Amino acid sequence: MSGRSLAAAVGVALAATALAAVPAAASPTPKAAQQAHHTFSAAASSFVGATTVQQKVDRLQAATATLPRLAKAYNTPALWNQGLTGAGATVATLVSYGDADIKAVIDAYDQRNGLPPADISVIAPAGPVPGCTDSGVDTGTCQSWGGETDLDVAMFHTMAPAAKIVIAATPIAETQGFTGLPEMMAAVDYMTQHRIADVISMSFGTAEDTFPSLDSVKSLDPALVRASKAGVTLVASSGDFGATNPVLIGDGTFPYRAASWPASDPNVTALGGTIISLDANGNRTQPDVLWPRSGGGVSKTYARPSWQNSVKATTGKFRSFPDITMEGISGTSESAPLFAGVLALAVQANGGHRLGQINPALYGKLGPKAAKSGIIDVTSGDNSYANVPGYTAAAGFDVVSGWGTLDASKFVPALVKALK
Repeated sequence: MSGRSLAAAVGVALAATALAAVPAAASPTPKAAQQAHHTFSAAASSFVGATTVQQKVDRLQAATATLPRLAKAYNTPALWNQGLTGAGATVATLVSYGDADIKAVIDAYDQRNGLPPADISVIAPAGPVPGCTDSGVDTGTCQSWGGETDLDVAMFHTMAPAAKIVIAATPIAETQGFTGLPEMMAAVDYMTQHRIADVISMSFGTAEDTFPSLDSVKSLDPALVRASKAGVTLVASSGDFGATNPVLIGDGTFPYRAASWPASDPNVTALGGTIISLDANGNRTQPDVLWPRSGGGVSKTYARPSWQNSVKATTGKFRSFPDITMEGISGTSESAPLFAGVLALAVQANGGHRLGQINPALYGKLGPKAAKSGIIDVTSGDNSYANVPGYTAAAGFDVVSGWGTLDASKFVPALVKALK
């Protein structure tokens, strides 16, 4: 199905169906919610003021200077040479607003970087999406979400150049706390019901501590549970504030450790960030180290899932995250779509069949046999931030880097085998 026909088929006329699938109420509008704001990565924020396609392409290029080399860094060309390019797989990014110029931006980006044209569709399953200059819309926030959209799509396309890409855009800006999240979960449910995506990537997050109670965040879980049961693999960024997170109202971060949702959710594979040192040809010049602001820690909401029992010495009684790491110098909202692109390659390698929840395989089979599974340990760095003590990367599994990073040429076949 072409991008335009898919968009028409699942456009705003079906918003009521999508919203009806989610029991959670729509985003709240009390004074506190209105004052909350989303904190973007520097890369996404750099798109504020970009109104033309050329300006967006220039800022995308500046924010992703090393991106074309990352394919080689993660050894994906070895898979491409075997015919594994993501063909037949569909990966989606879940964002507020999206970018109306996305197709033209990525077409120009692809031409600059020698990539094939991307197959991009845009859907609005939670209602009509406003423009960045429409009444009631904060223009800077909207443009930053547009930048996030462009960045996510570029990551997908660089790892899996033949995968279909869907942008699920919602009409309410996700901030801290509940605002915007019910609409996002409506979009997840819609994509699940209509079998639109094999992998859904979420480059956003809010502290568990910003919800009315620690358990209230679980009211958003049903859509993620349904997606996981339907075989959709869910990926989320672990956050960009080390072991803490932004407060609900105003500026600043919590003066204590605070976990980011949805990364802390056991239905999700959470991605932390690393720093990769590459030469001009994309070859590593030294081992990866943890990006200092990489989010990670231990949930206060979710009990340790059974698949983490093998690493309970470092996670205690609650879920720790991230589960794995990839480059995150543009924020962990870079790491998550990079990994989603790798998973698109795995979907194709799995005969076009969905992968479902991969964490049990990651913890039960792949991590413990890292060398054979294409998992590369990250052993240096910590995520202390704003005077909040963080966690330290160490040999083997650790709270802040999970199992480490990966060599896609080994990881993809090992993952497919582990899921059989």
